[in-house]
Amino acid sequence: MTETTVGIGGAAESTDMVLNIGPQHPSTHGVLRLRLVLDGERIVSAEPVVGYMHRGAEKLFEARDYRQIVMLANRHDWLSAFSNELGVVMAVERMLGMEVPERAVWMRTLLAELNRVLNHLMFLGSYPLELGGITPIFHAFREREDLQAVMEEISGGRMHYMFNRVGGLKEDLPAGWLGRARAAIDACRTRMDVYDKLVHGNEIFRARTRGVGVLSAEAVHAYGVSGPIARASGVDFDLRRDEPYLAYGELQDVLKVVTRSEGDCLARFEVLLDQTHNALDLAVACLDRMAELPPGPINQRLPKVLKAPEGETYAWTENPLGINGYYLVSKGEKTPYRLKLRSASYNNIQALAVLLPGQLVADMVAILGSLFFVVGDIDK
Repeated sequence: MTETTVGIGGAAESTDMVLNIGPQHPSTHGVLRLRLVLDGERIVSAEPVVGYMHRGAEKLFEARDYRQIVMLANRHDWLSAFSNELGVVMAVERMLGMEVPERAVWMRTLLAELNRVLNHLMFLGSYPLELGGITPIFHAFREREDLQAVMEEISGGRMHYMFNRVGGLKEDLPAGWLGRARAAIDACRTRMDVYDKLVHGNEIFRARTRGVGVLSAEAVHAYGVSGPIARASGVDFDLRRDEPYLAYGELQDVLKVVTRSEGDCLARFEVLLDQTHNALDLAVACLDRMAELPPGPINQRLPKVLKAPEGETYAWTENPLGINGYYLVSKGEKTPYRLKLRSASYNNIQALAVLLPGQLVADMVAILGSLFFVVGDIDK
């Protein structure tokens, strides 16, 4: 047996290459830097370097009253603004011992699921784009536009809705809004085969994602990964089912917690796709319930200066990208003494340190895109 080595320069066998991806790379949904150590085409180690978008939001919370912090809180994950607002107002309401009107509870649930669909559609369209498929992103924006139109009508905002208030919602529904929302949801449901067939059924897409970037359930637990990424690795946990809030306790027959066991890029995409279908079903169930509710208040009357009693609480929600939590400490003032944000993307992106080593550089973008993160959700 003869072994021949061809084309190796001096000291090449002991030299690793350090490659910086970013912090202005087009595939990263924002400003993230990855420091990779390569051995040829193989990744030896990976370090996600965060902080390029750091806004100091947690310190800014402490200088604003409980009405003003809603504006700051809905911006860290700009694709999940309504869900971000929800966590803050739920934490303050819990501190106040405040009960929200039933009409507002169902309306919040409906808008949270519409926000989930808007979030997921962006990734269902942009992930194939990162792998070279340009068509799905145009479809995704068409569906998003229909849903954003009804969200904009009710709140006045396209991305940052500012519709949640401590004690309920900003105002009641416009006349005929429920019918227009149902029409937008029905239109979106009829077009979902674009992602079921055009993307998920595409041979090239499946070849680029099947068996690539496998994340184990042990790594999910070790890094606190949550949401669709965790469920794609077989971690069956969803706050809407396991610790119901809003009206989810009454929607258990409609709610389906989607899981996969493979933990690869394809499994993460499949979970996101199936969750989108289920979020549309939940939105329709909320519309049906809203149609049965009698007219009533949509919020609670608040004092001119709102002060939370002294104490602490933690409110967490199942945001589109994973668990979002707010730890609120109050000293009885009109501003929080401390408001700590636990965002989904921060934990999810840390898993790259164990997910990328051993992978090919060519698969790096496919893996990175399948983690479905927003950089503002990392840099708090």
